[in-house]
Amino acid sequence: MQRDFDAQSVIDRREAIRRVSALLGGAALVGGSGLLAACGPKDAASIGSAGATSDQVSTLMPFTAEEIAFLDEIAETILPETKTPGAKAAHTGAFMALMVTDCYTLRDQQVFRAGMGSIEQAAQRSSSNSFVASTAAEKLTLLERLDAEQRTFMSTRKPDEPAHYFRMMKELALLGYFTSEIGYTRAMRYIEAPGRFDPCAPHAPGDKTWASHA
Repeated sequence: MQRDFDAQSVIDRREAIRRVSALLGGAALVGGSGLLAACGPKDAASIGSAGATSDQVSTLMPFTAEEIAFLDEIAETILPETKTPGAKAAHTGAFMALMVTDCYTLRDQQVFRAGMGSIEQAAQRSSSNSFVASTAAEKLTLLERLDAEQRTFMSTRKPDEPAHYFRMMKELALLGYFTSEIGYTRAMRYIEAPGRFDPCAPHAPGDKTWASHA
């Protein structure tokens, strides 16, 4: 039974990765197969047995509560509360921290952590406030600029170059939110035990997309 559950979890995460990749233009997500392997690794040995390299097992210091709160603010700016709860309510910051620690190579971890510092410095320069203390409008303006920057960078980067740090953050924010209970059941439409097969269900403009069956 546990093996069946684990297999289903991997299938669900693979579907979520496919959807997030489509939202980002079809590019492969940073972390690759490690995102599938890390549905809940308990130690470095379990990561290694899933096929990760020794570089992937190496990690920096754990994320602090303040750093996770910082990631929550980034994710909330990308996916704010509207008619449904936003990324912060789904604890997306903690998910981002876990995935960086468990799935990213040491080099990508370093880029991600340095990117957090770059965002904080940019917020201080533009608003004389920390990113967390900035207004919602200030946060959005900053992240929109970084999003344009990462798109330009990703379109011209060399194969051996790491991804732009904001690309990593955006990927993980989307993946974390849309695999959370809130994202799955409130941002999307979800039926726990679907009935008949209906290949042509109506989908009007503005309707929520259907979540895949878990």
